[in-house]
Amino acid sequence: MPNYRRCFVEGGTYFFTVKTEANHPIFASDAQATLLGVVMREARERWPFETVASVLLPDHFHAIWTLPAGDSDYSKRWAWIKKEFTKRHLKAGGAEQPVSQSRQENRRRGIWQRRFWEHLVEGETELEAYVAYIHYNPVKHGYAAAPGEWRWTTFHRWVEKGTYSPDWGRTETPPSIAKIDGGE
Repeated sequence: MPNYRRCFVEGGTYFFTVKTEANHPIFASDAQATLLGVVMREARERWPFETVASVLLPDHFHAIWTLPAGDSDYSKRWAWIKKEFTKRHLKAGGAEQPVSQSRQENRRRGIWQRRFWEHLVEGETELEAYVAYIHYNPVKHGYAAAPGEWRWTTFHRWVEKGTYSPDWGRTETPPSIAKIDGGE
């Protein structure tokens, strides 16, 4: 069995990729995308964190979070988000993907892939590259011709702050994302 190692730095800034089971497009539904947003806000109220950037695609989610000083427990947050979303999604009649007998015995549902991918972001240059990666992701996957055309992203907030122009990413792939491993 693999030995997964996580990096825990109190007050750290982390990039995450969280995927649905079998890459099923659960979040193609506005209702489910909205539900995830509600659950994320509730998690932030319970265990504070700053969402630096995020994008929700039909089958996966990328986010950059900064945790408060003295706190490195992003795993607790993701466990609760995944559990709570699953509970509410199924209660509302949402579908799940089939899972193996062993996963059933371990009470695993067919909504999320078991693990998530995490990377400690170090320095402004790396942060800018991961933010660009997140915002360009709908274009990369063919869901939009430009980041500004995608609804479920913090790109619009970054345009309002003046960091990006509304047409950023429309004509070329940002060079800063070329070496980014997004855990997809």
